[in-house]
Amino acid sequence: MITIRIADREDAELIADMSRQTFYETFAPQNSHENMEKFMNETFTREALIKEVGAEHSIFLLAFEEDKPVGYARLRQNNTAPELGAVPAIEIARIYTVSTAIGKGVGKALMQHCIDLAIEKRKELIWLGVWEHNQRAIDFYRQWGFEKFAEHIFMLGDDPQLDWLMKKNILPAP
Repeated sequence: MITIRIADREDAELIADMSRQTFYETFAPQNSHENMEKFMNETFTREALIKEVGAEHSIFLLAFEEDKPVGYARLRQNNTAPELGAVPAIEIARIYTVSTAIGKGVGKALMQHCIDLAIEKRKELIWLGVWEHNQRAIDFYRQWGFEKFAEHIFMLGDDPQLDWLMKKNILPAP
């Protein structure tokens, strides 16, 4: 049974550690050690991640299997892709599951909570960025009805990588 709750500042260290673990597990096999280390040690530091939890406009969700943390999501309410214009939107900045829990419904539970929060906050759409080579994630987002609408560059260390921006309409326009 997967349960989801909104995180608070007391969860910051847990989220920071899970963020670094899941990011590394997900992307280290397809990227150079040098670029991963540079990104992890300069941009995706534990200290920077701790500061994100409880920050204005950020919402973190924690997923648990029984009492064990198995995933998380970060939503940002103040970050809109220019291509979306002034449409009320919320971004899924991160959604990750620890490798031992992949396939157990954690991503599904987190995504449903993200969408429910977006609806509760009266957003018309929800959007995210995903690395063009992360086919498992792209397939997952497409199953949820997300469509590609733009691209942007994400710097992983010294490697400029292409992210797809994907969106899902969740409320009819007023």
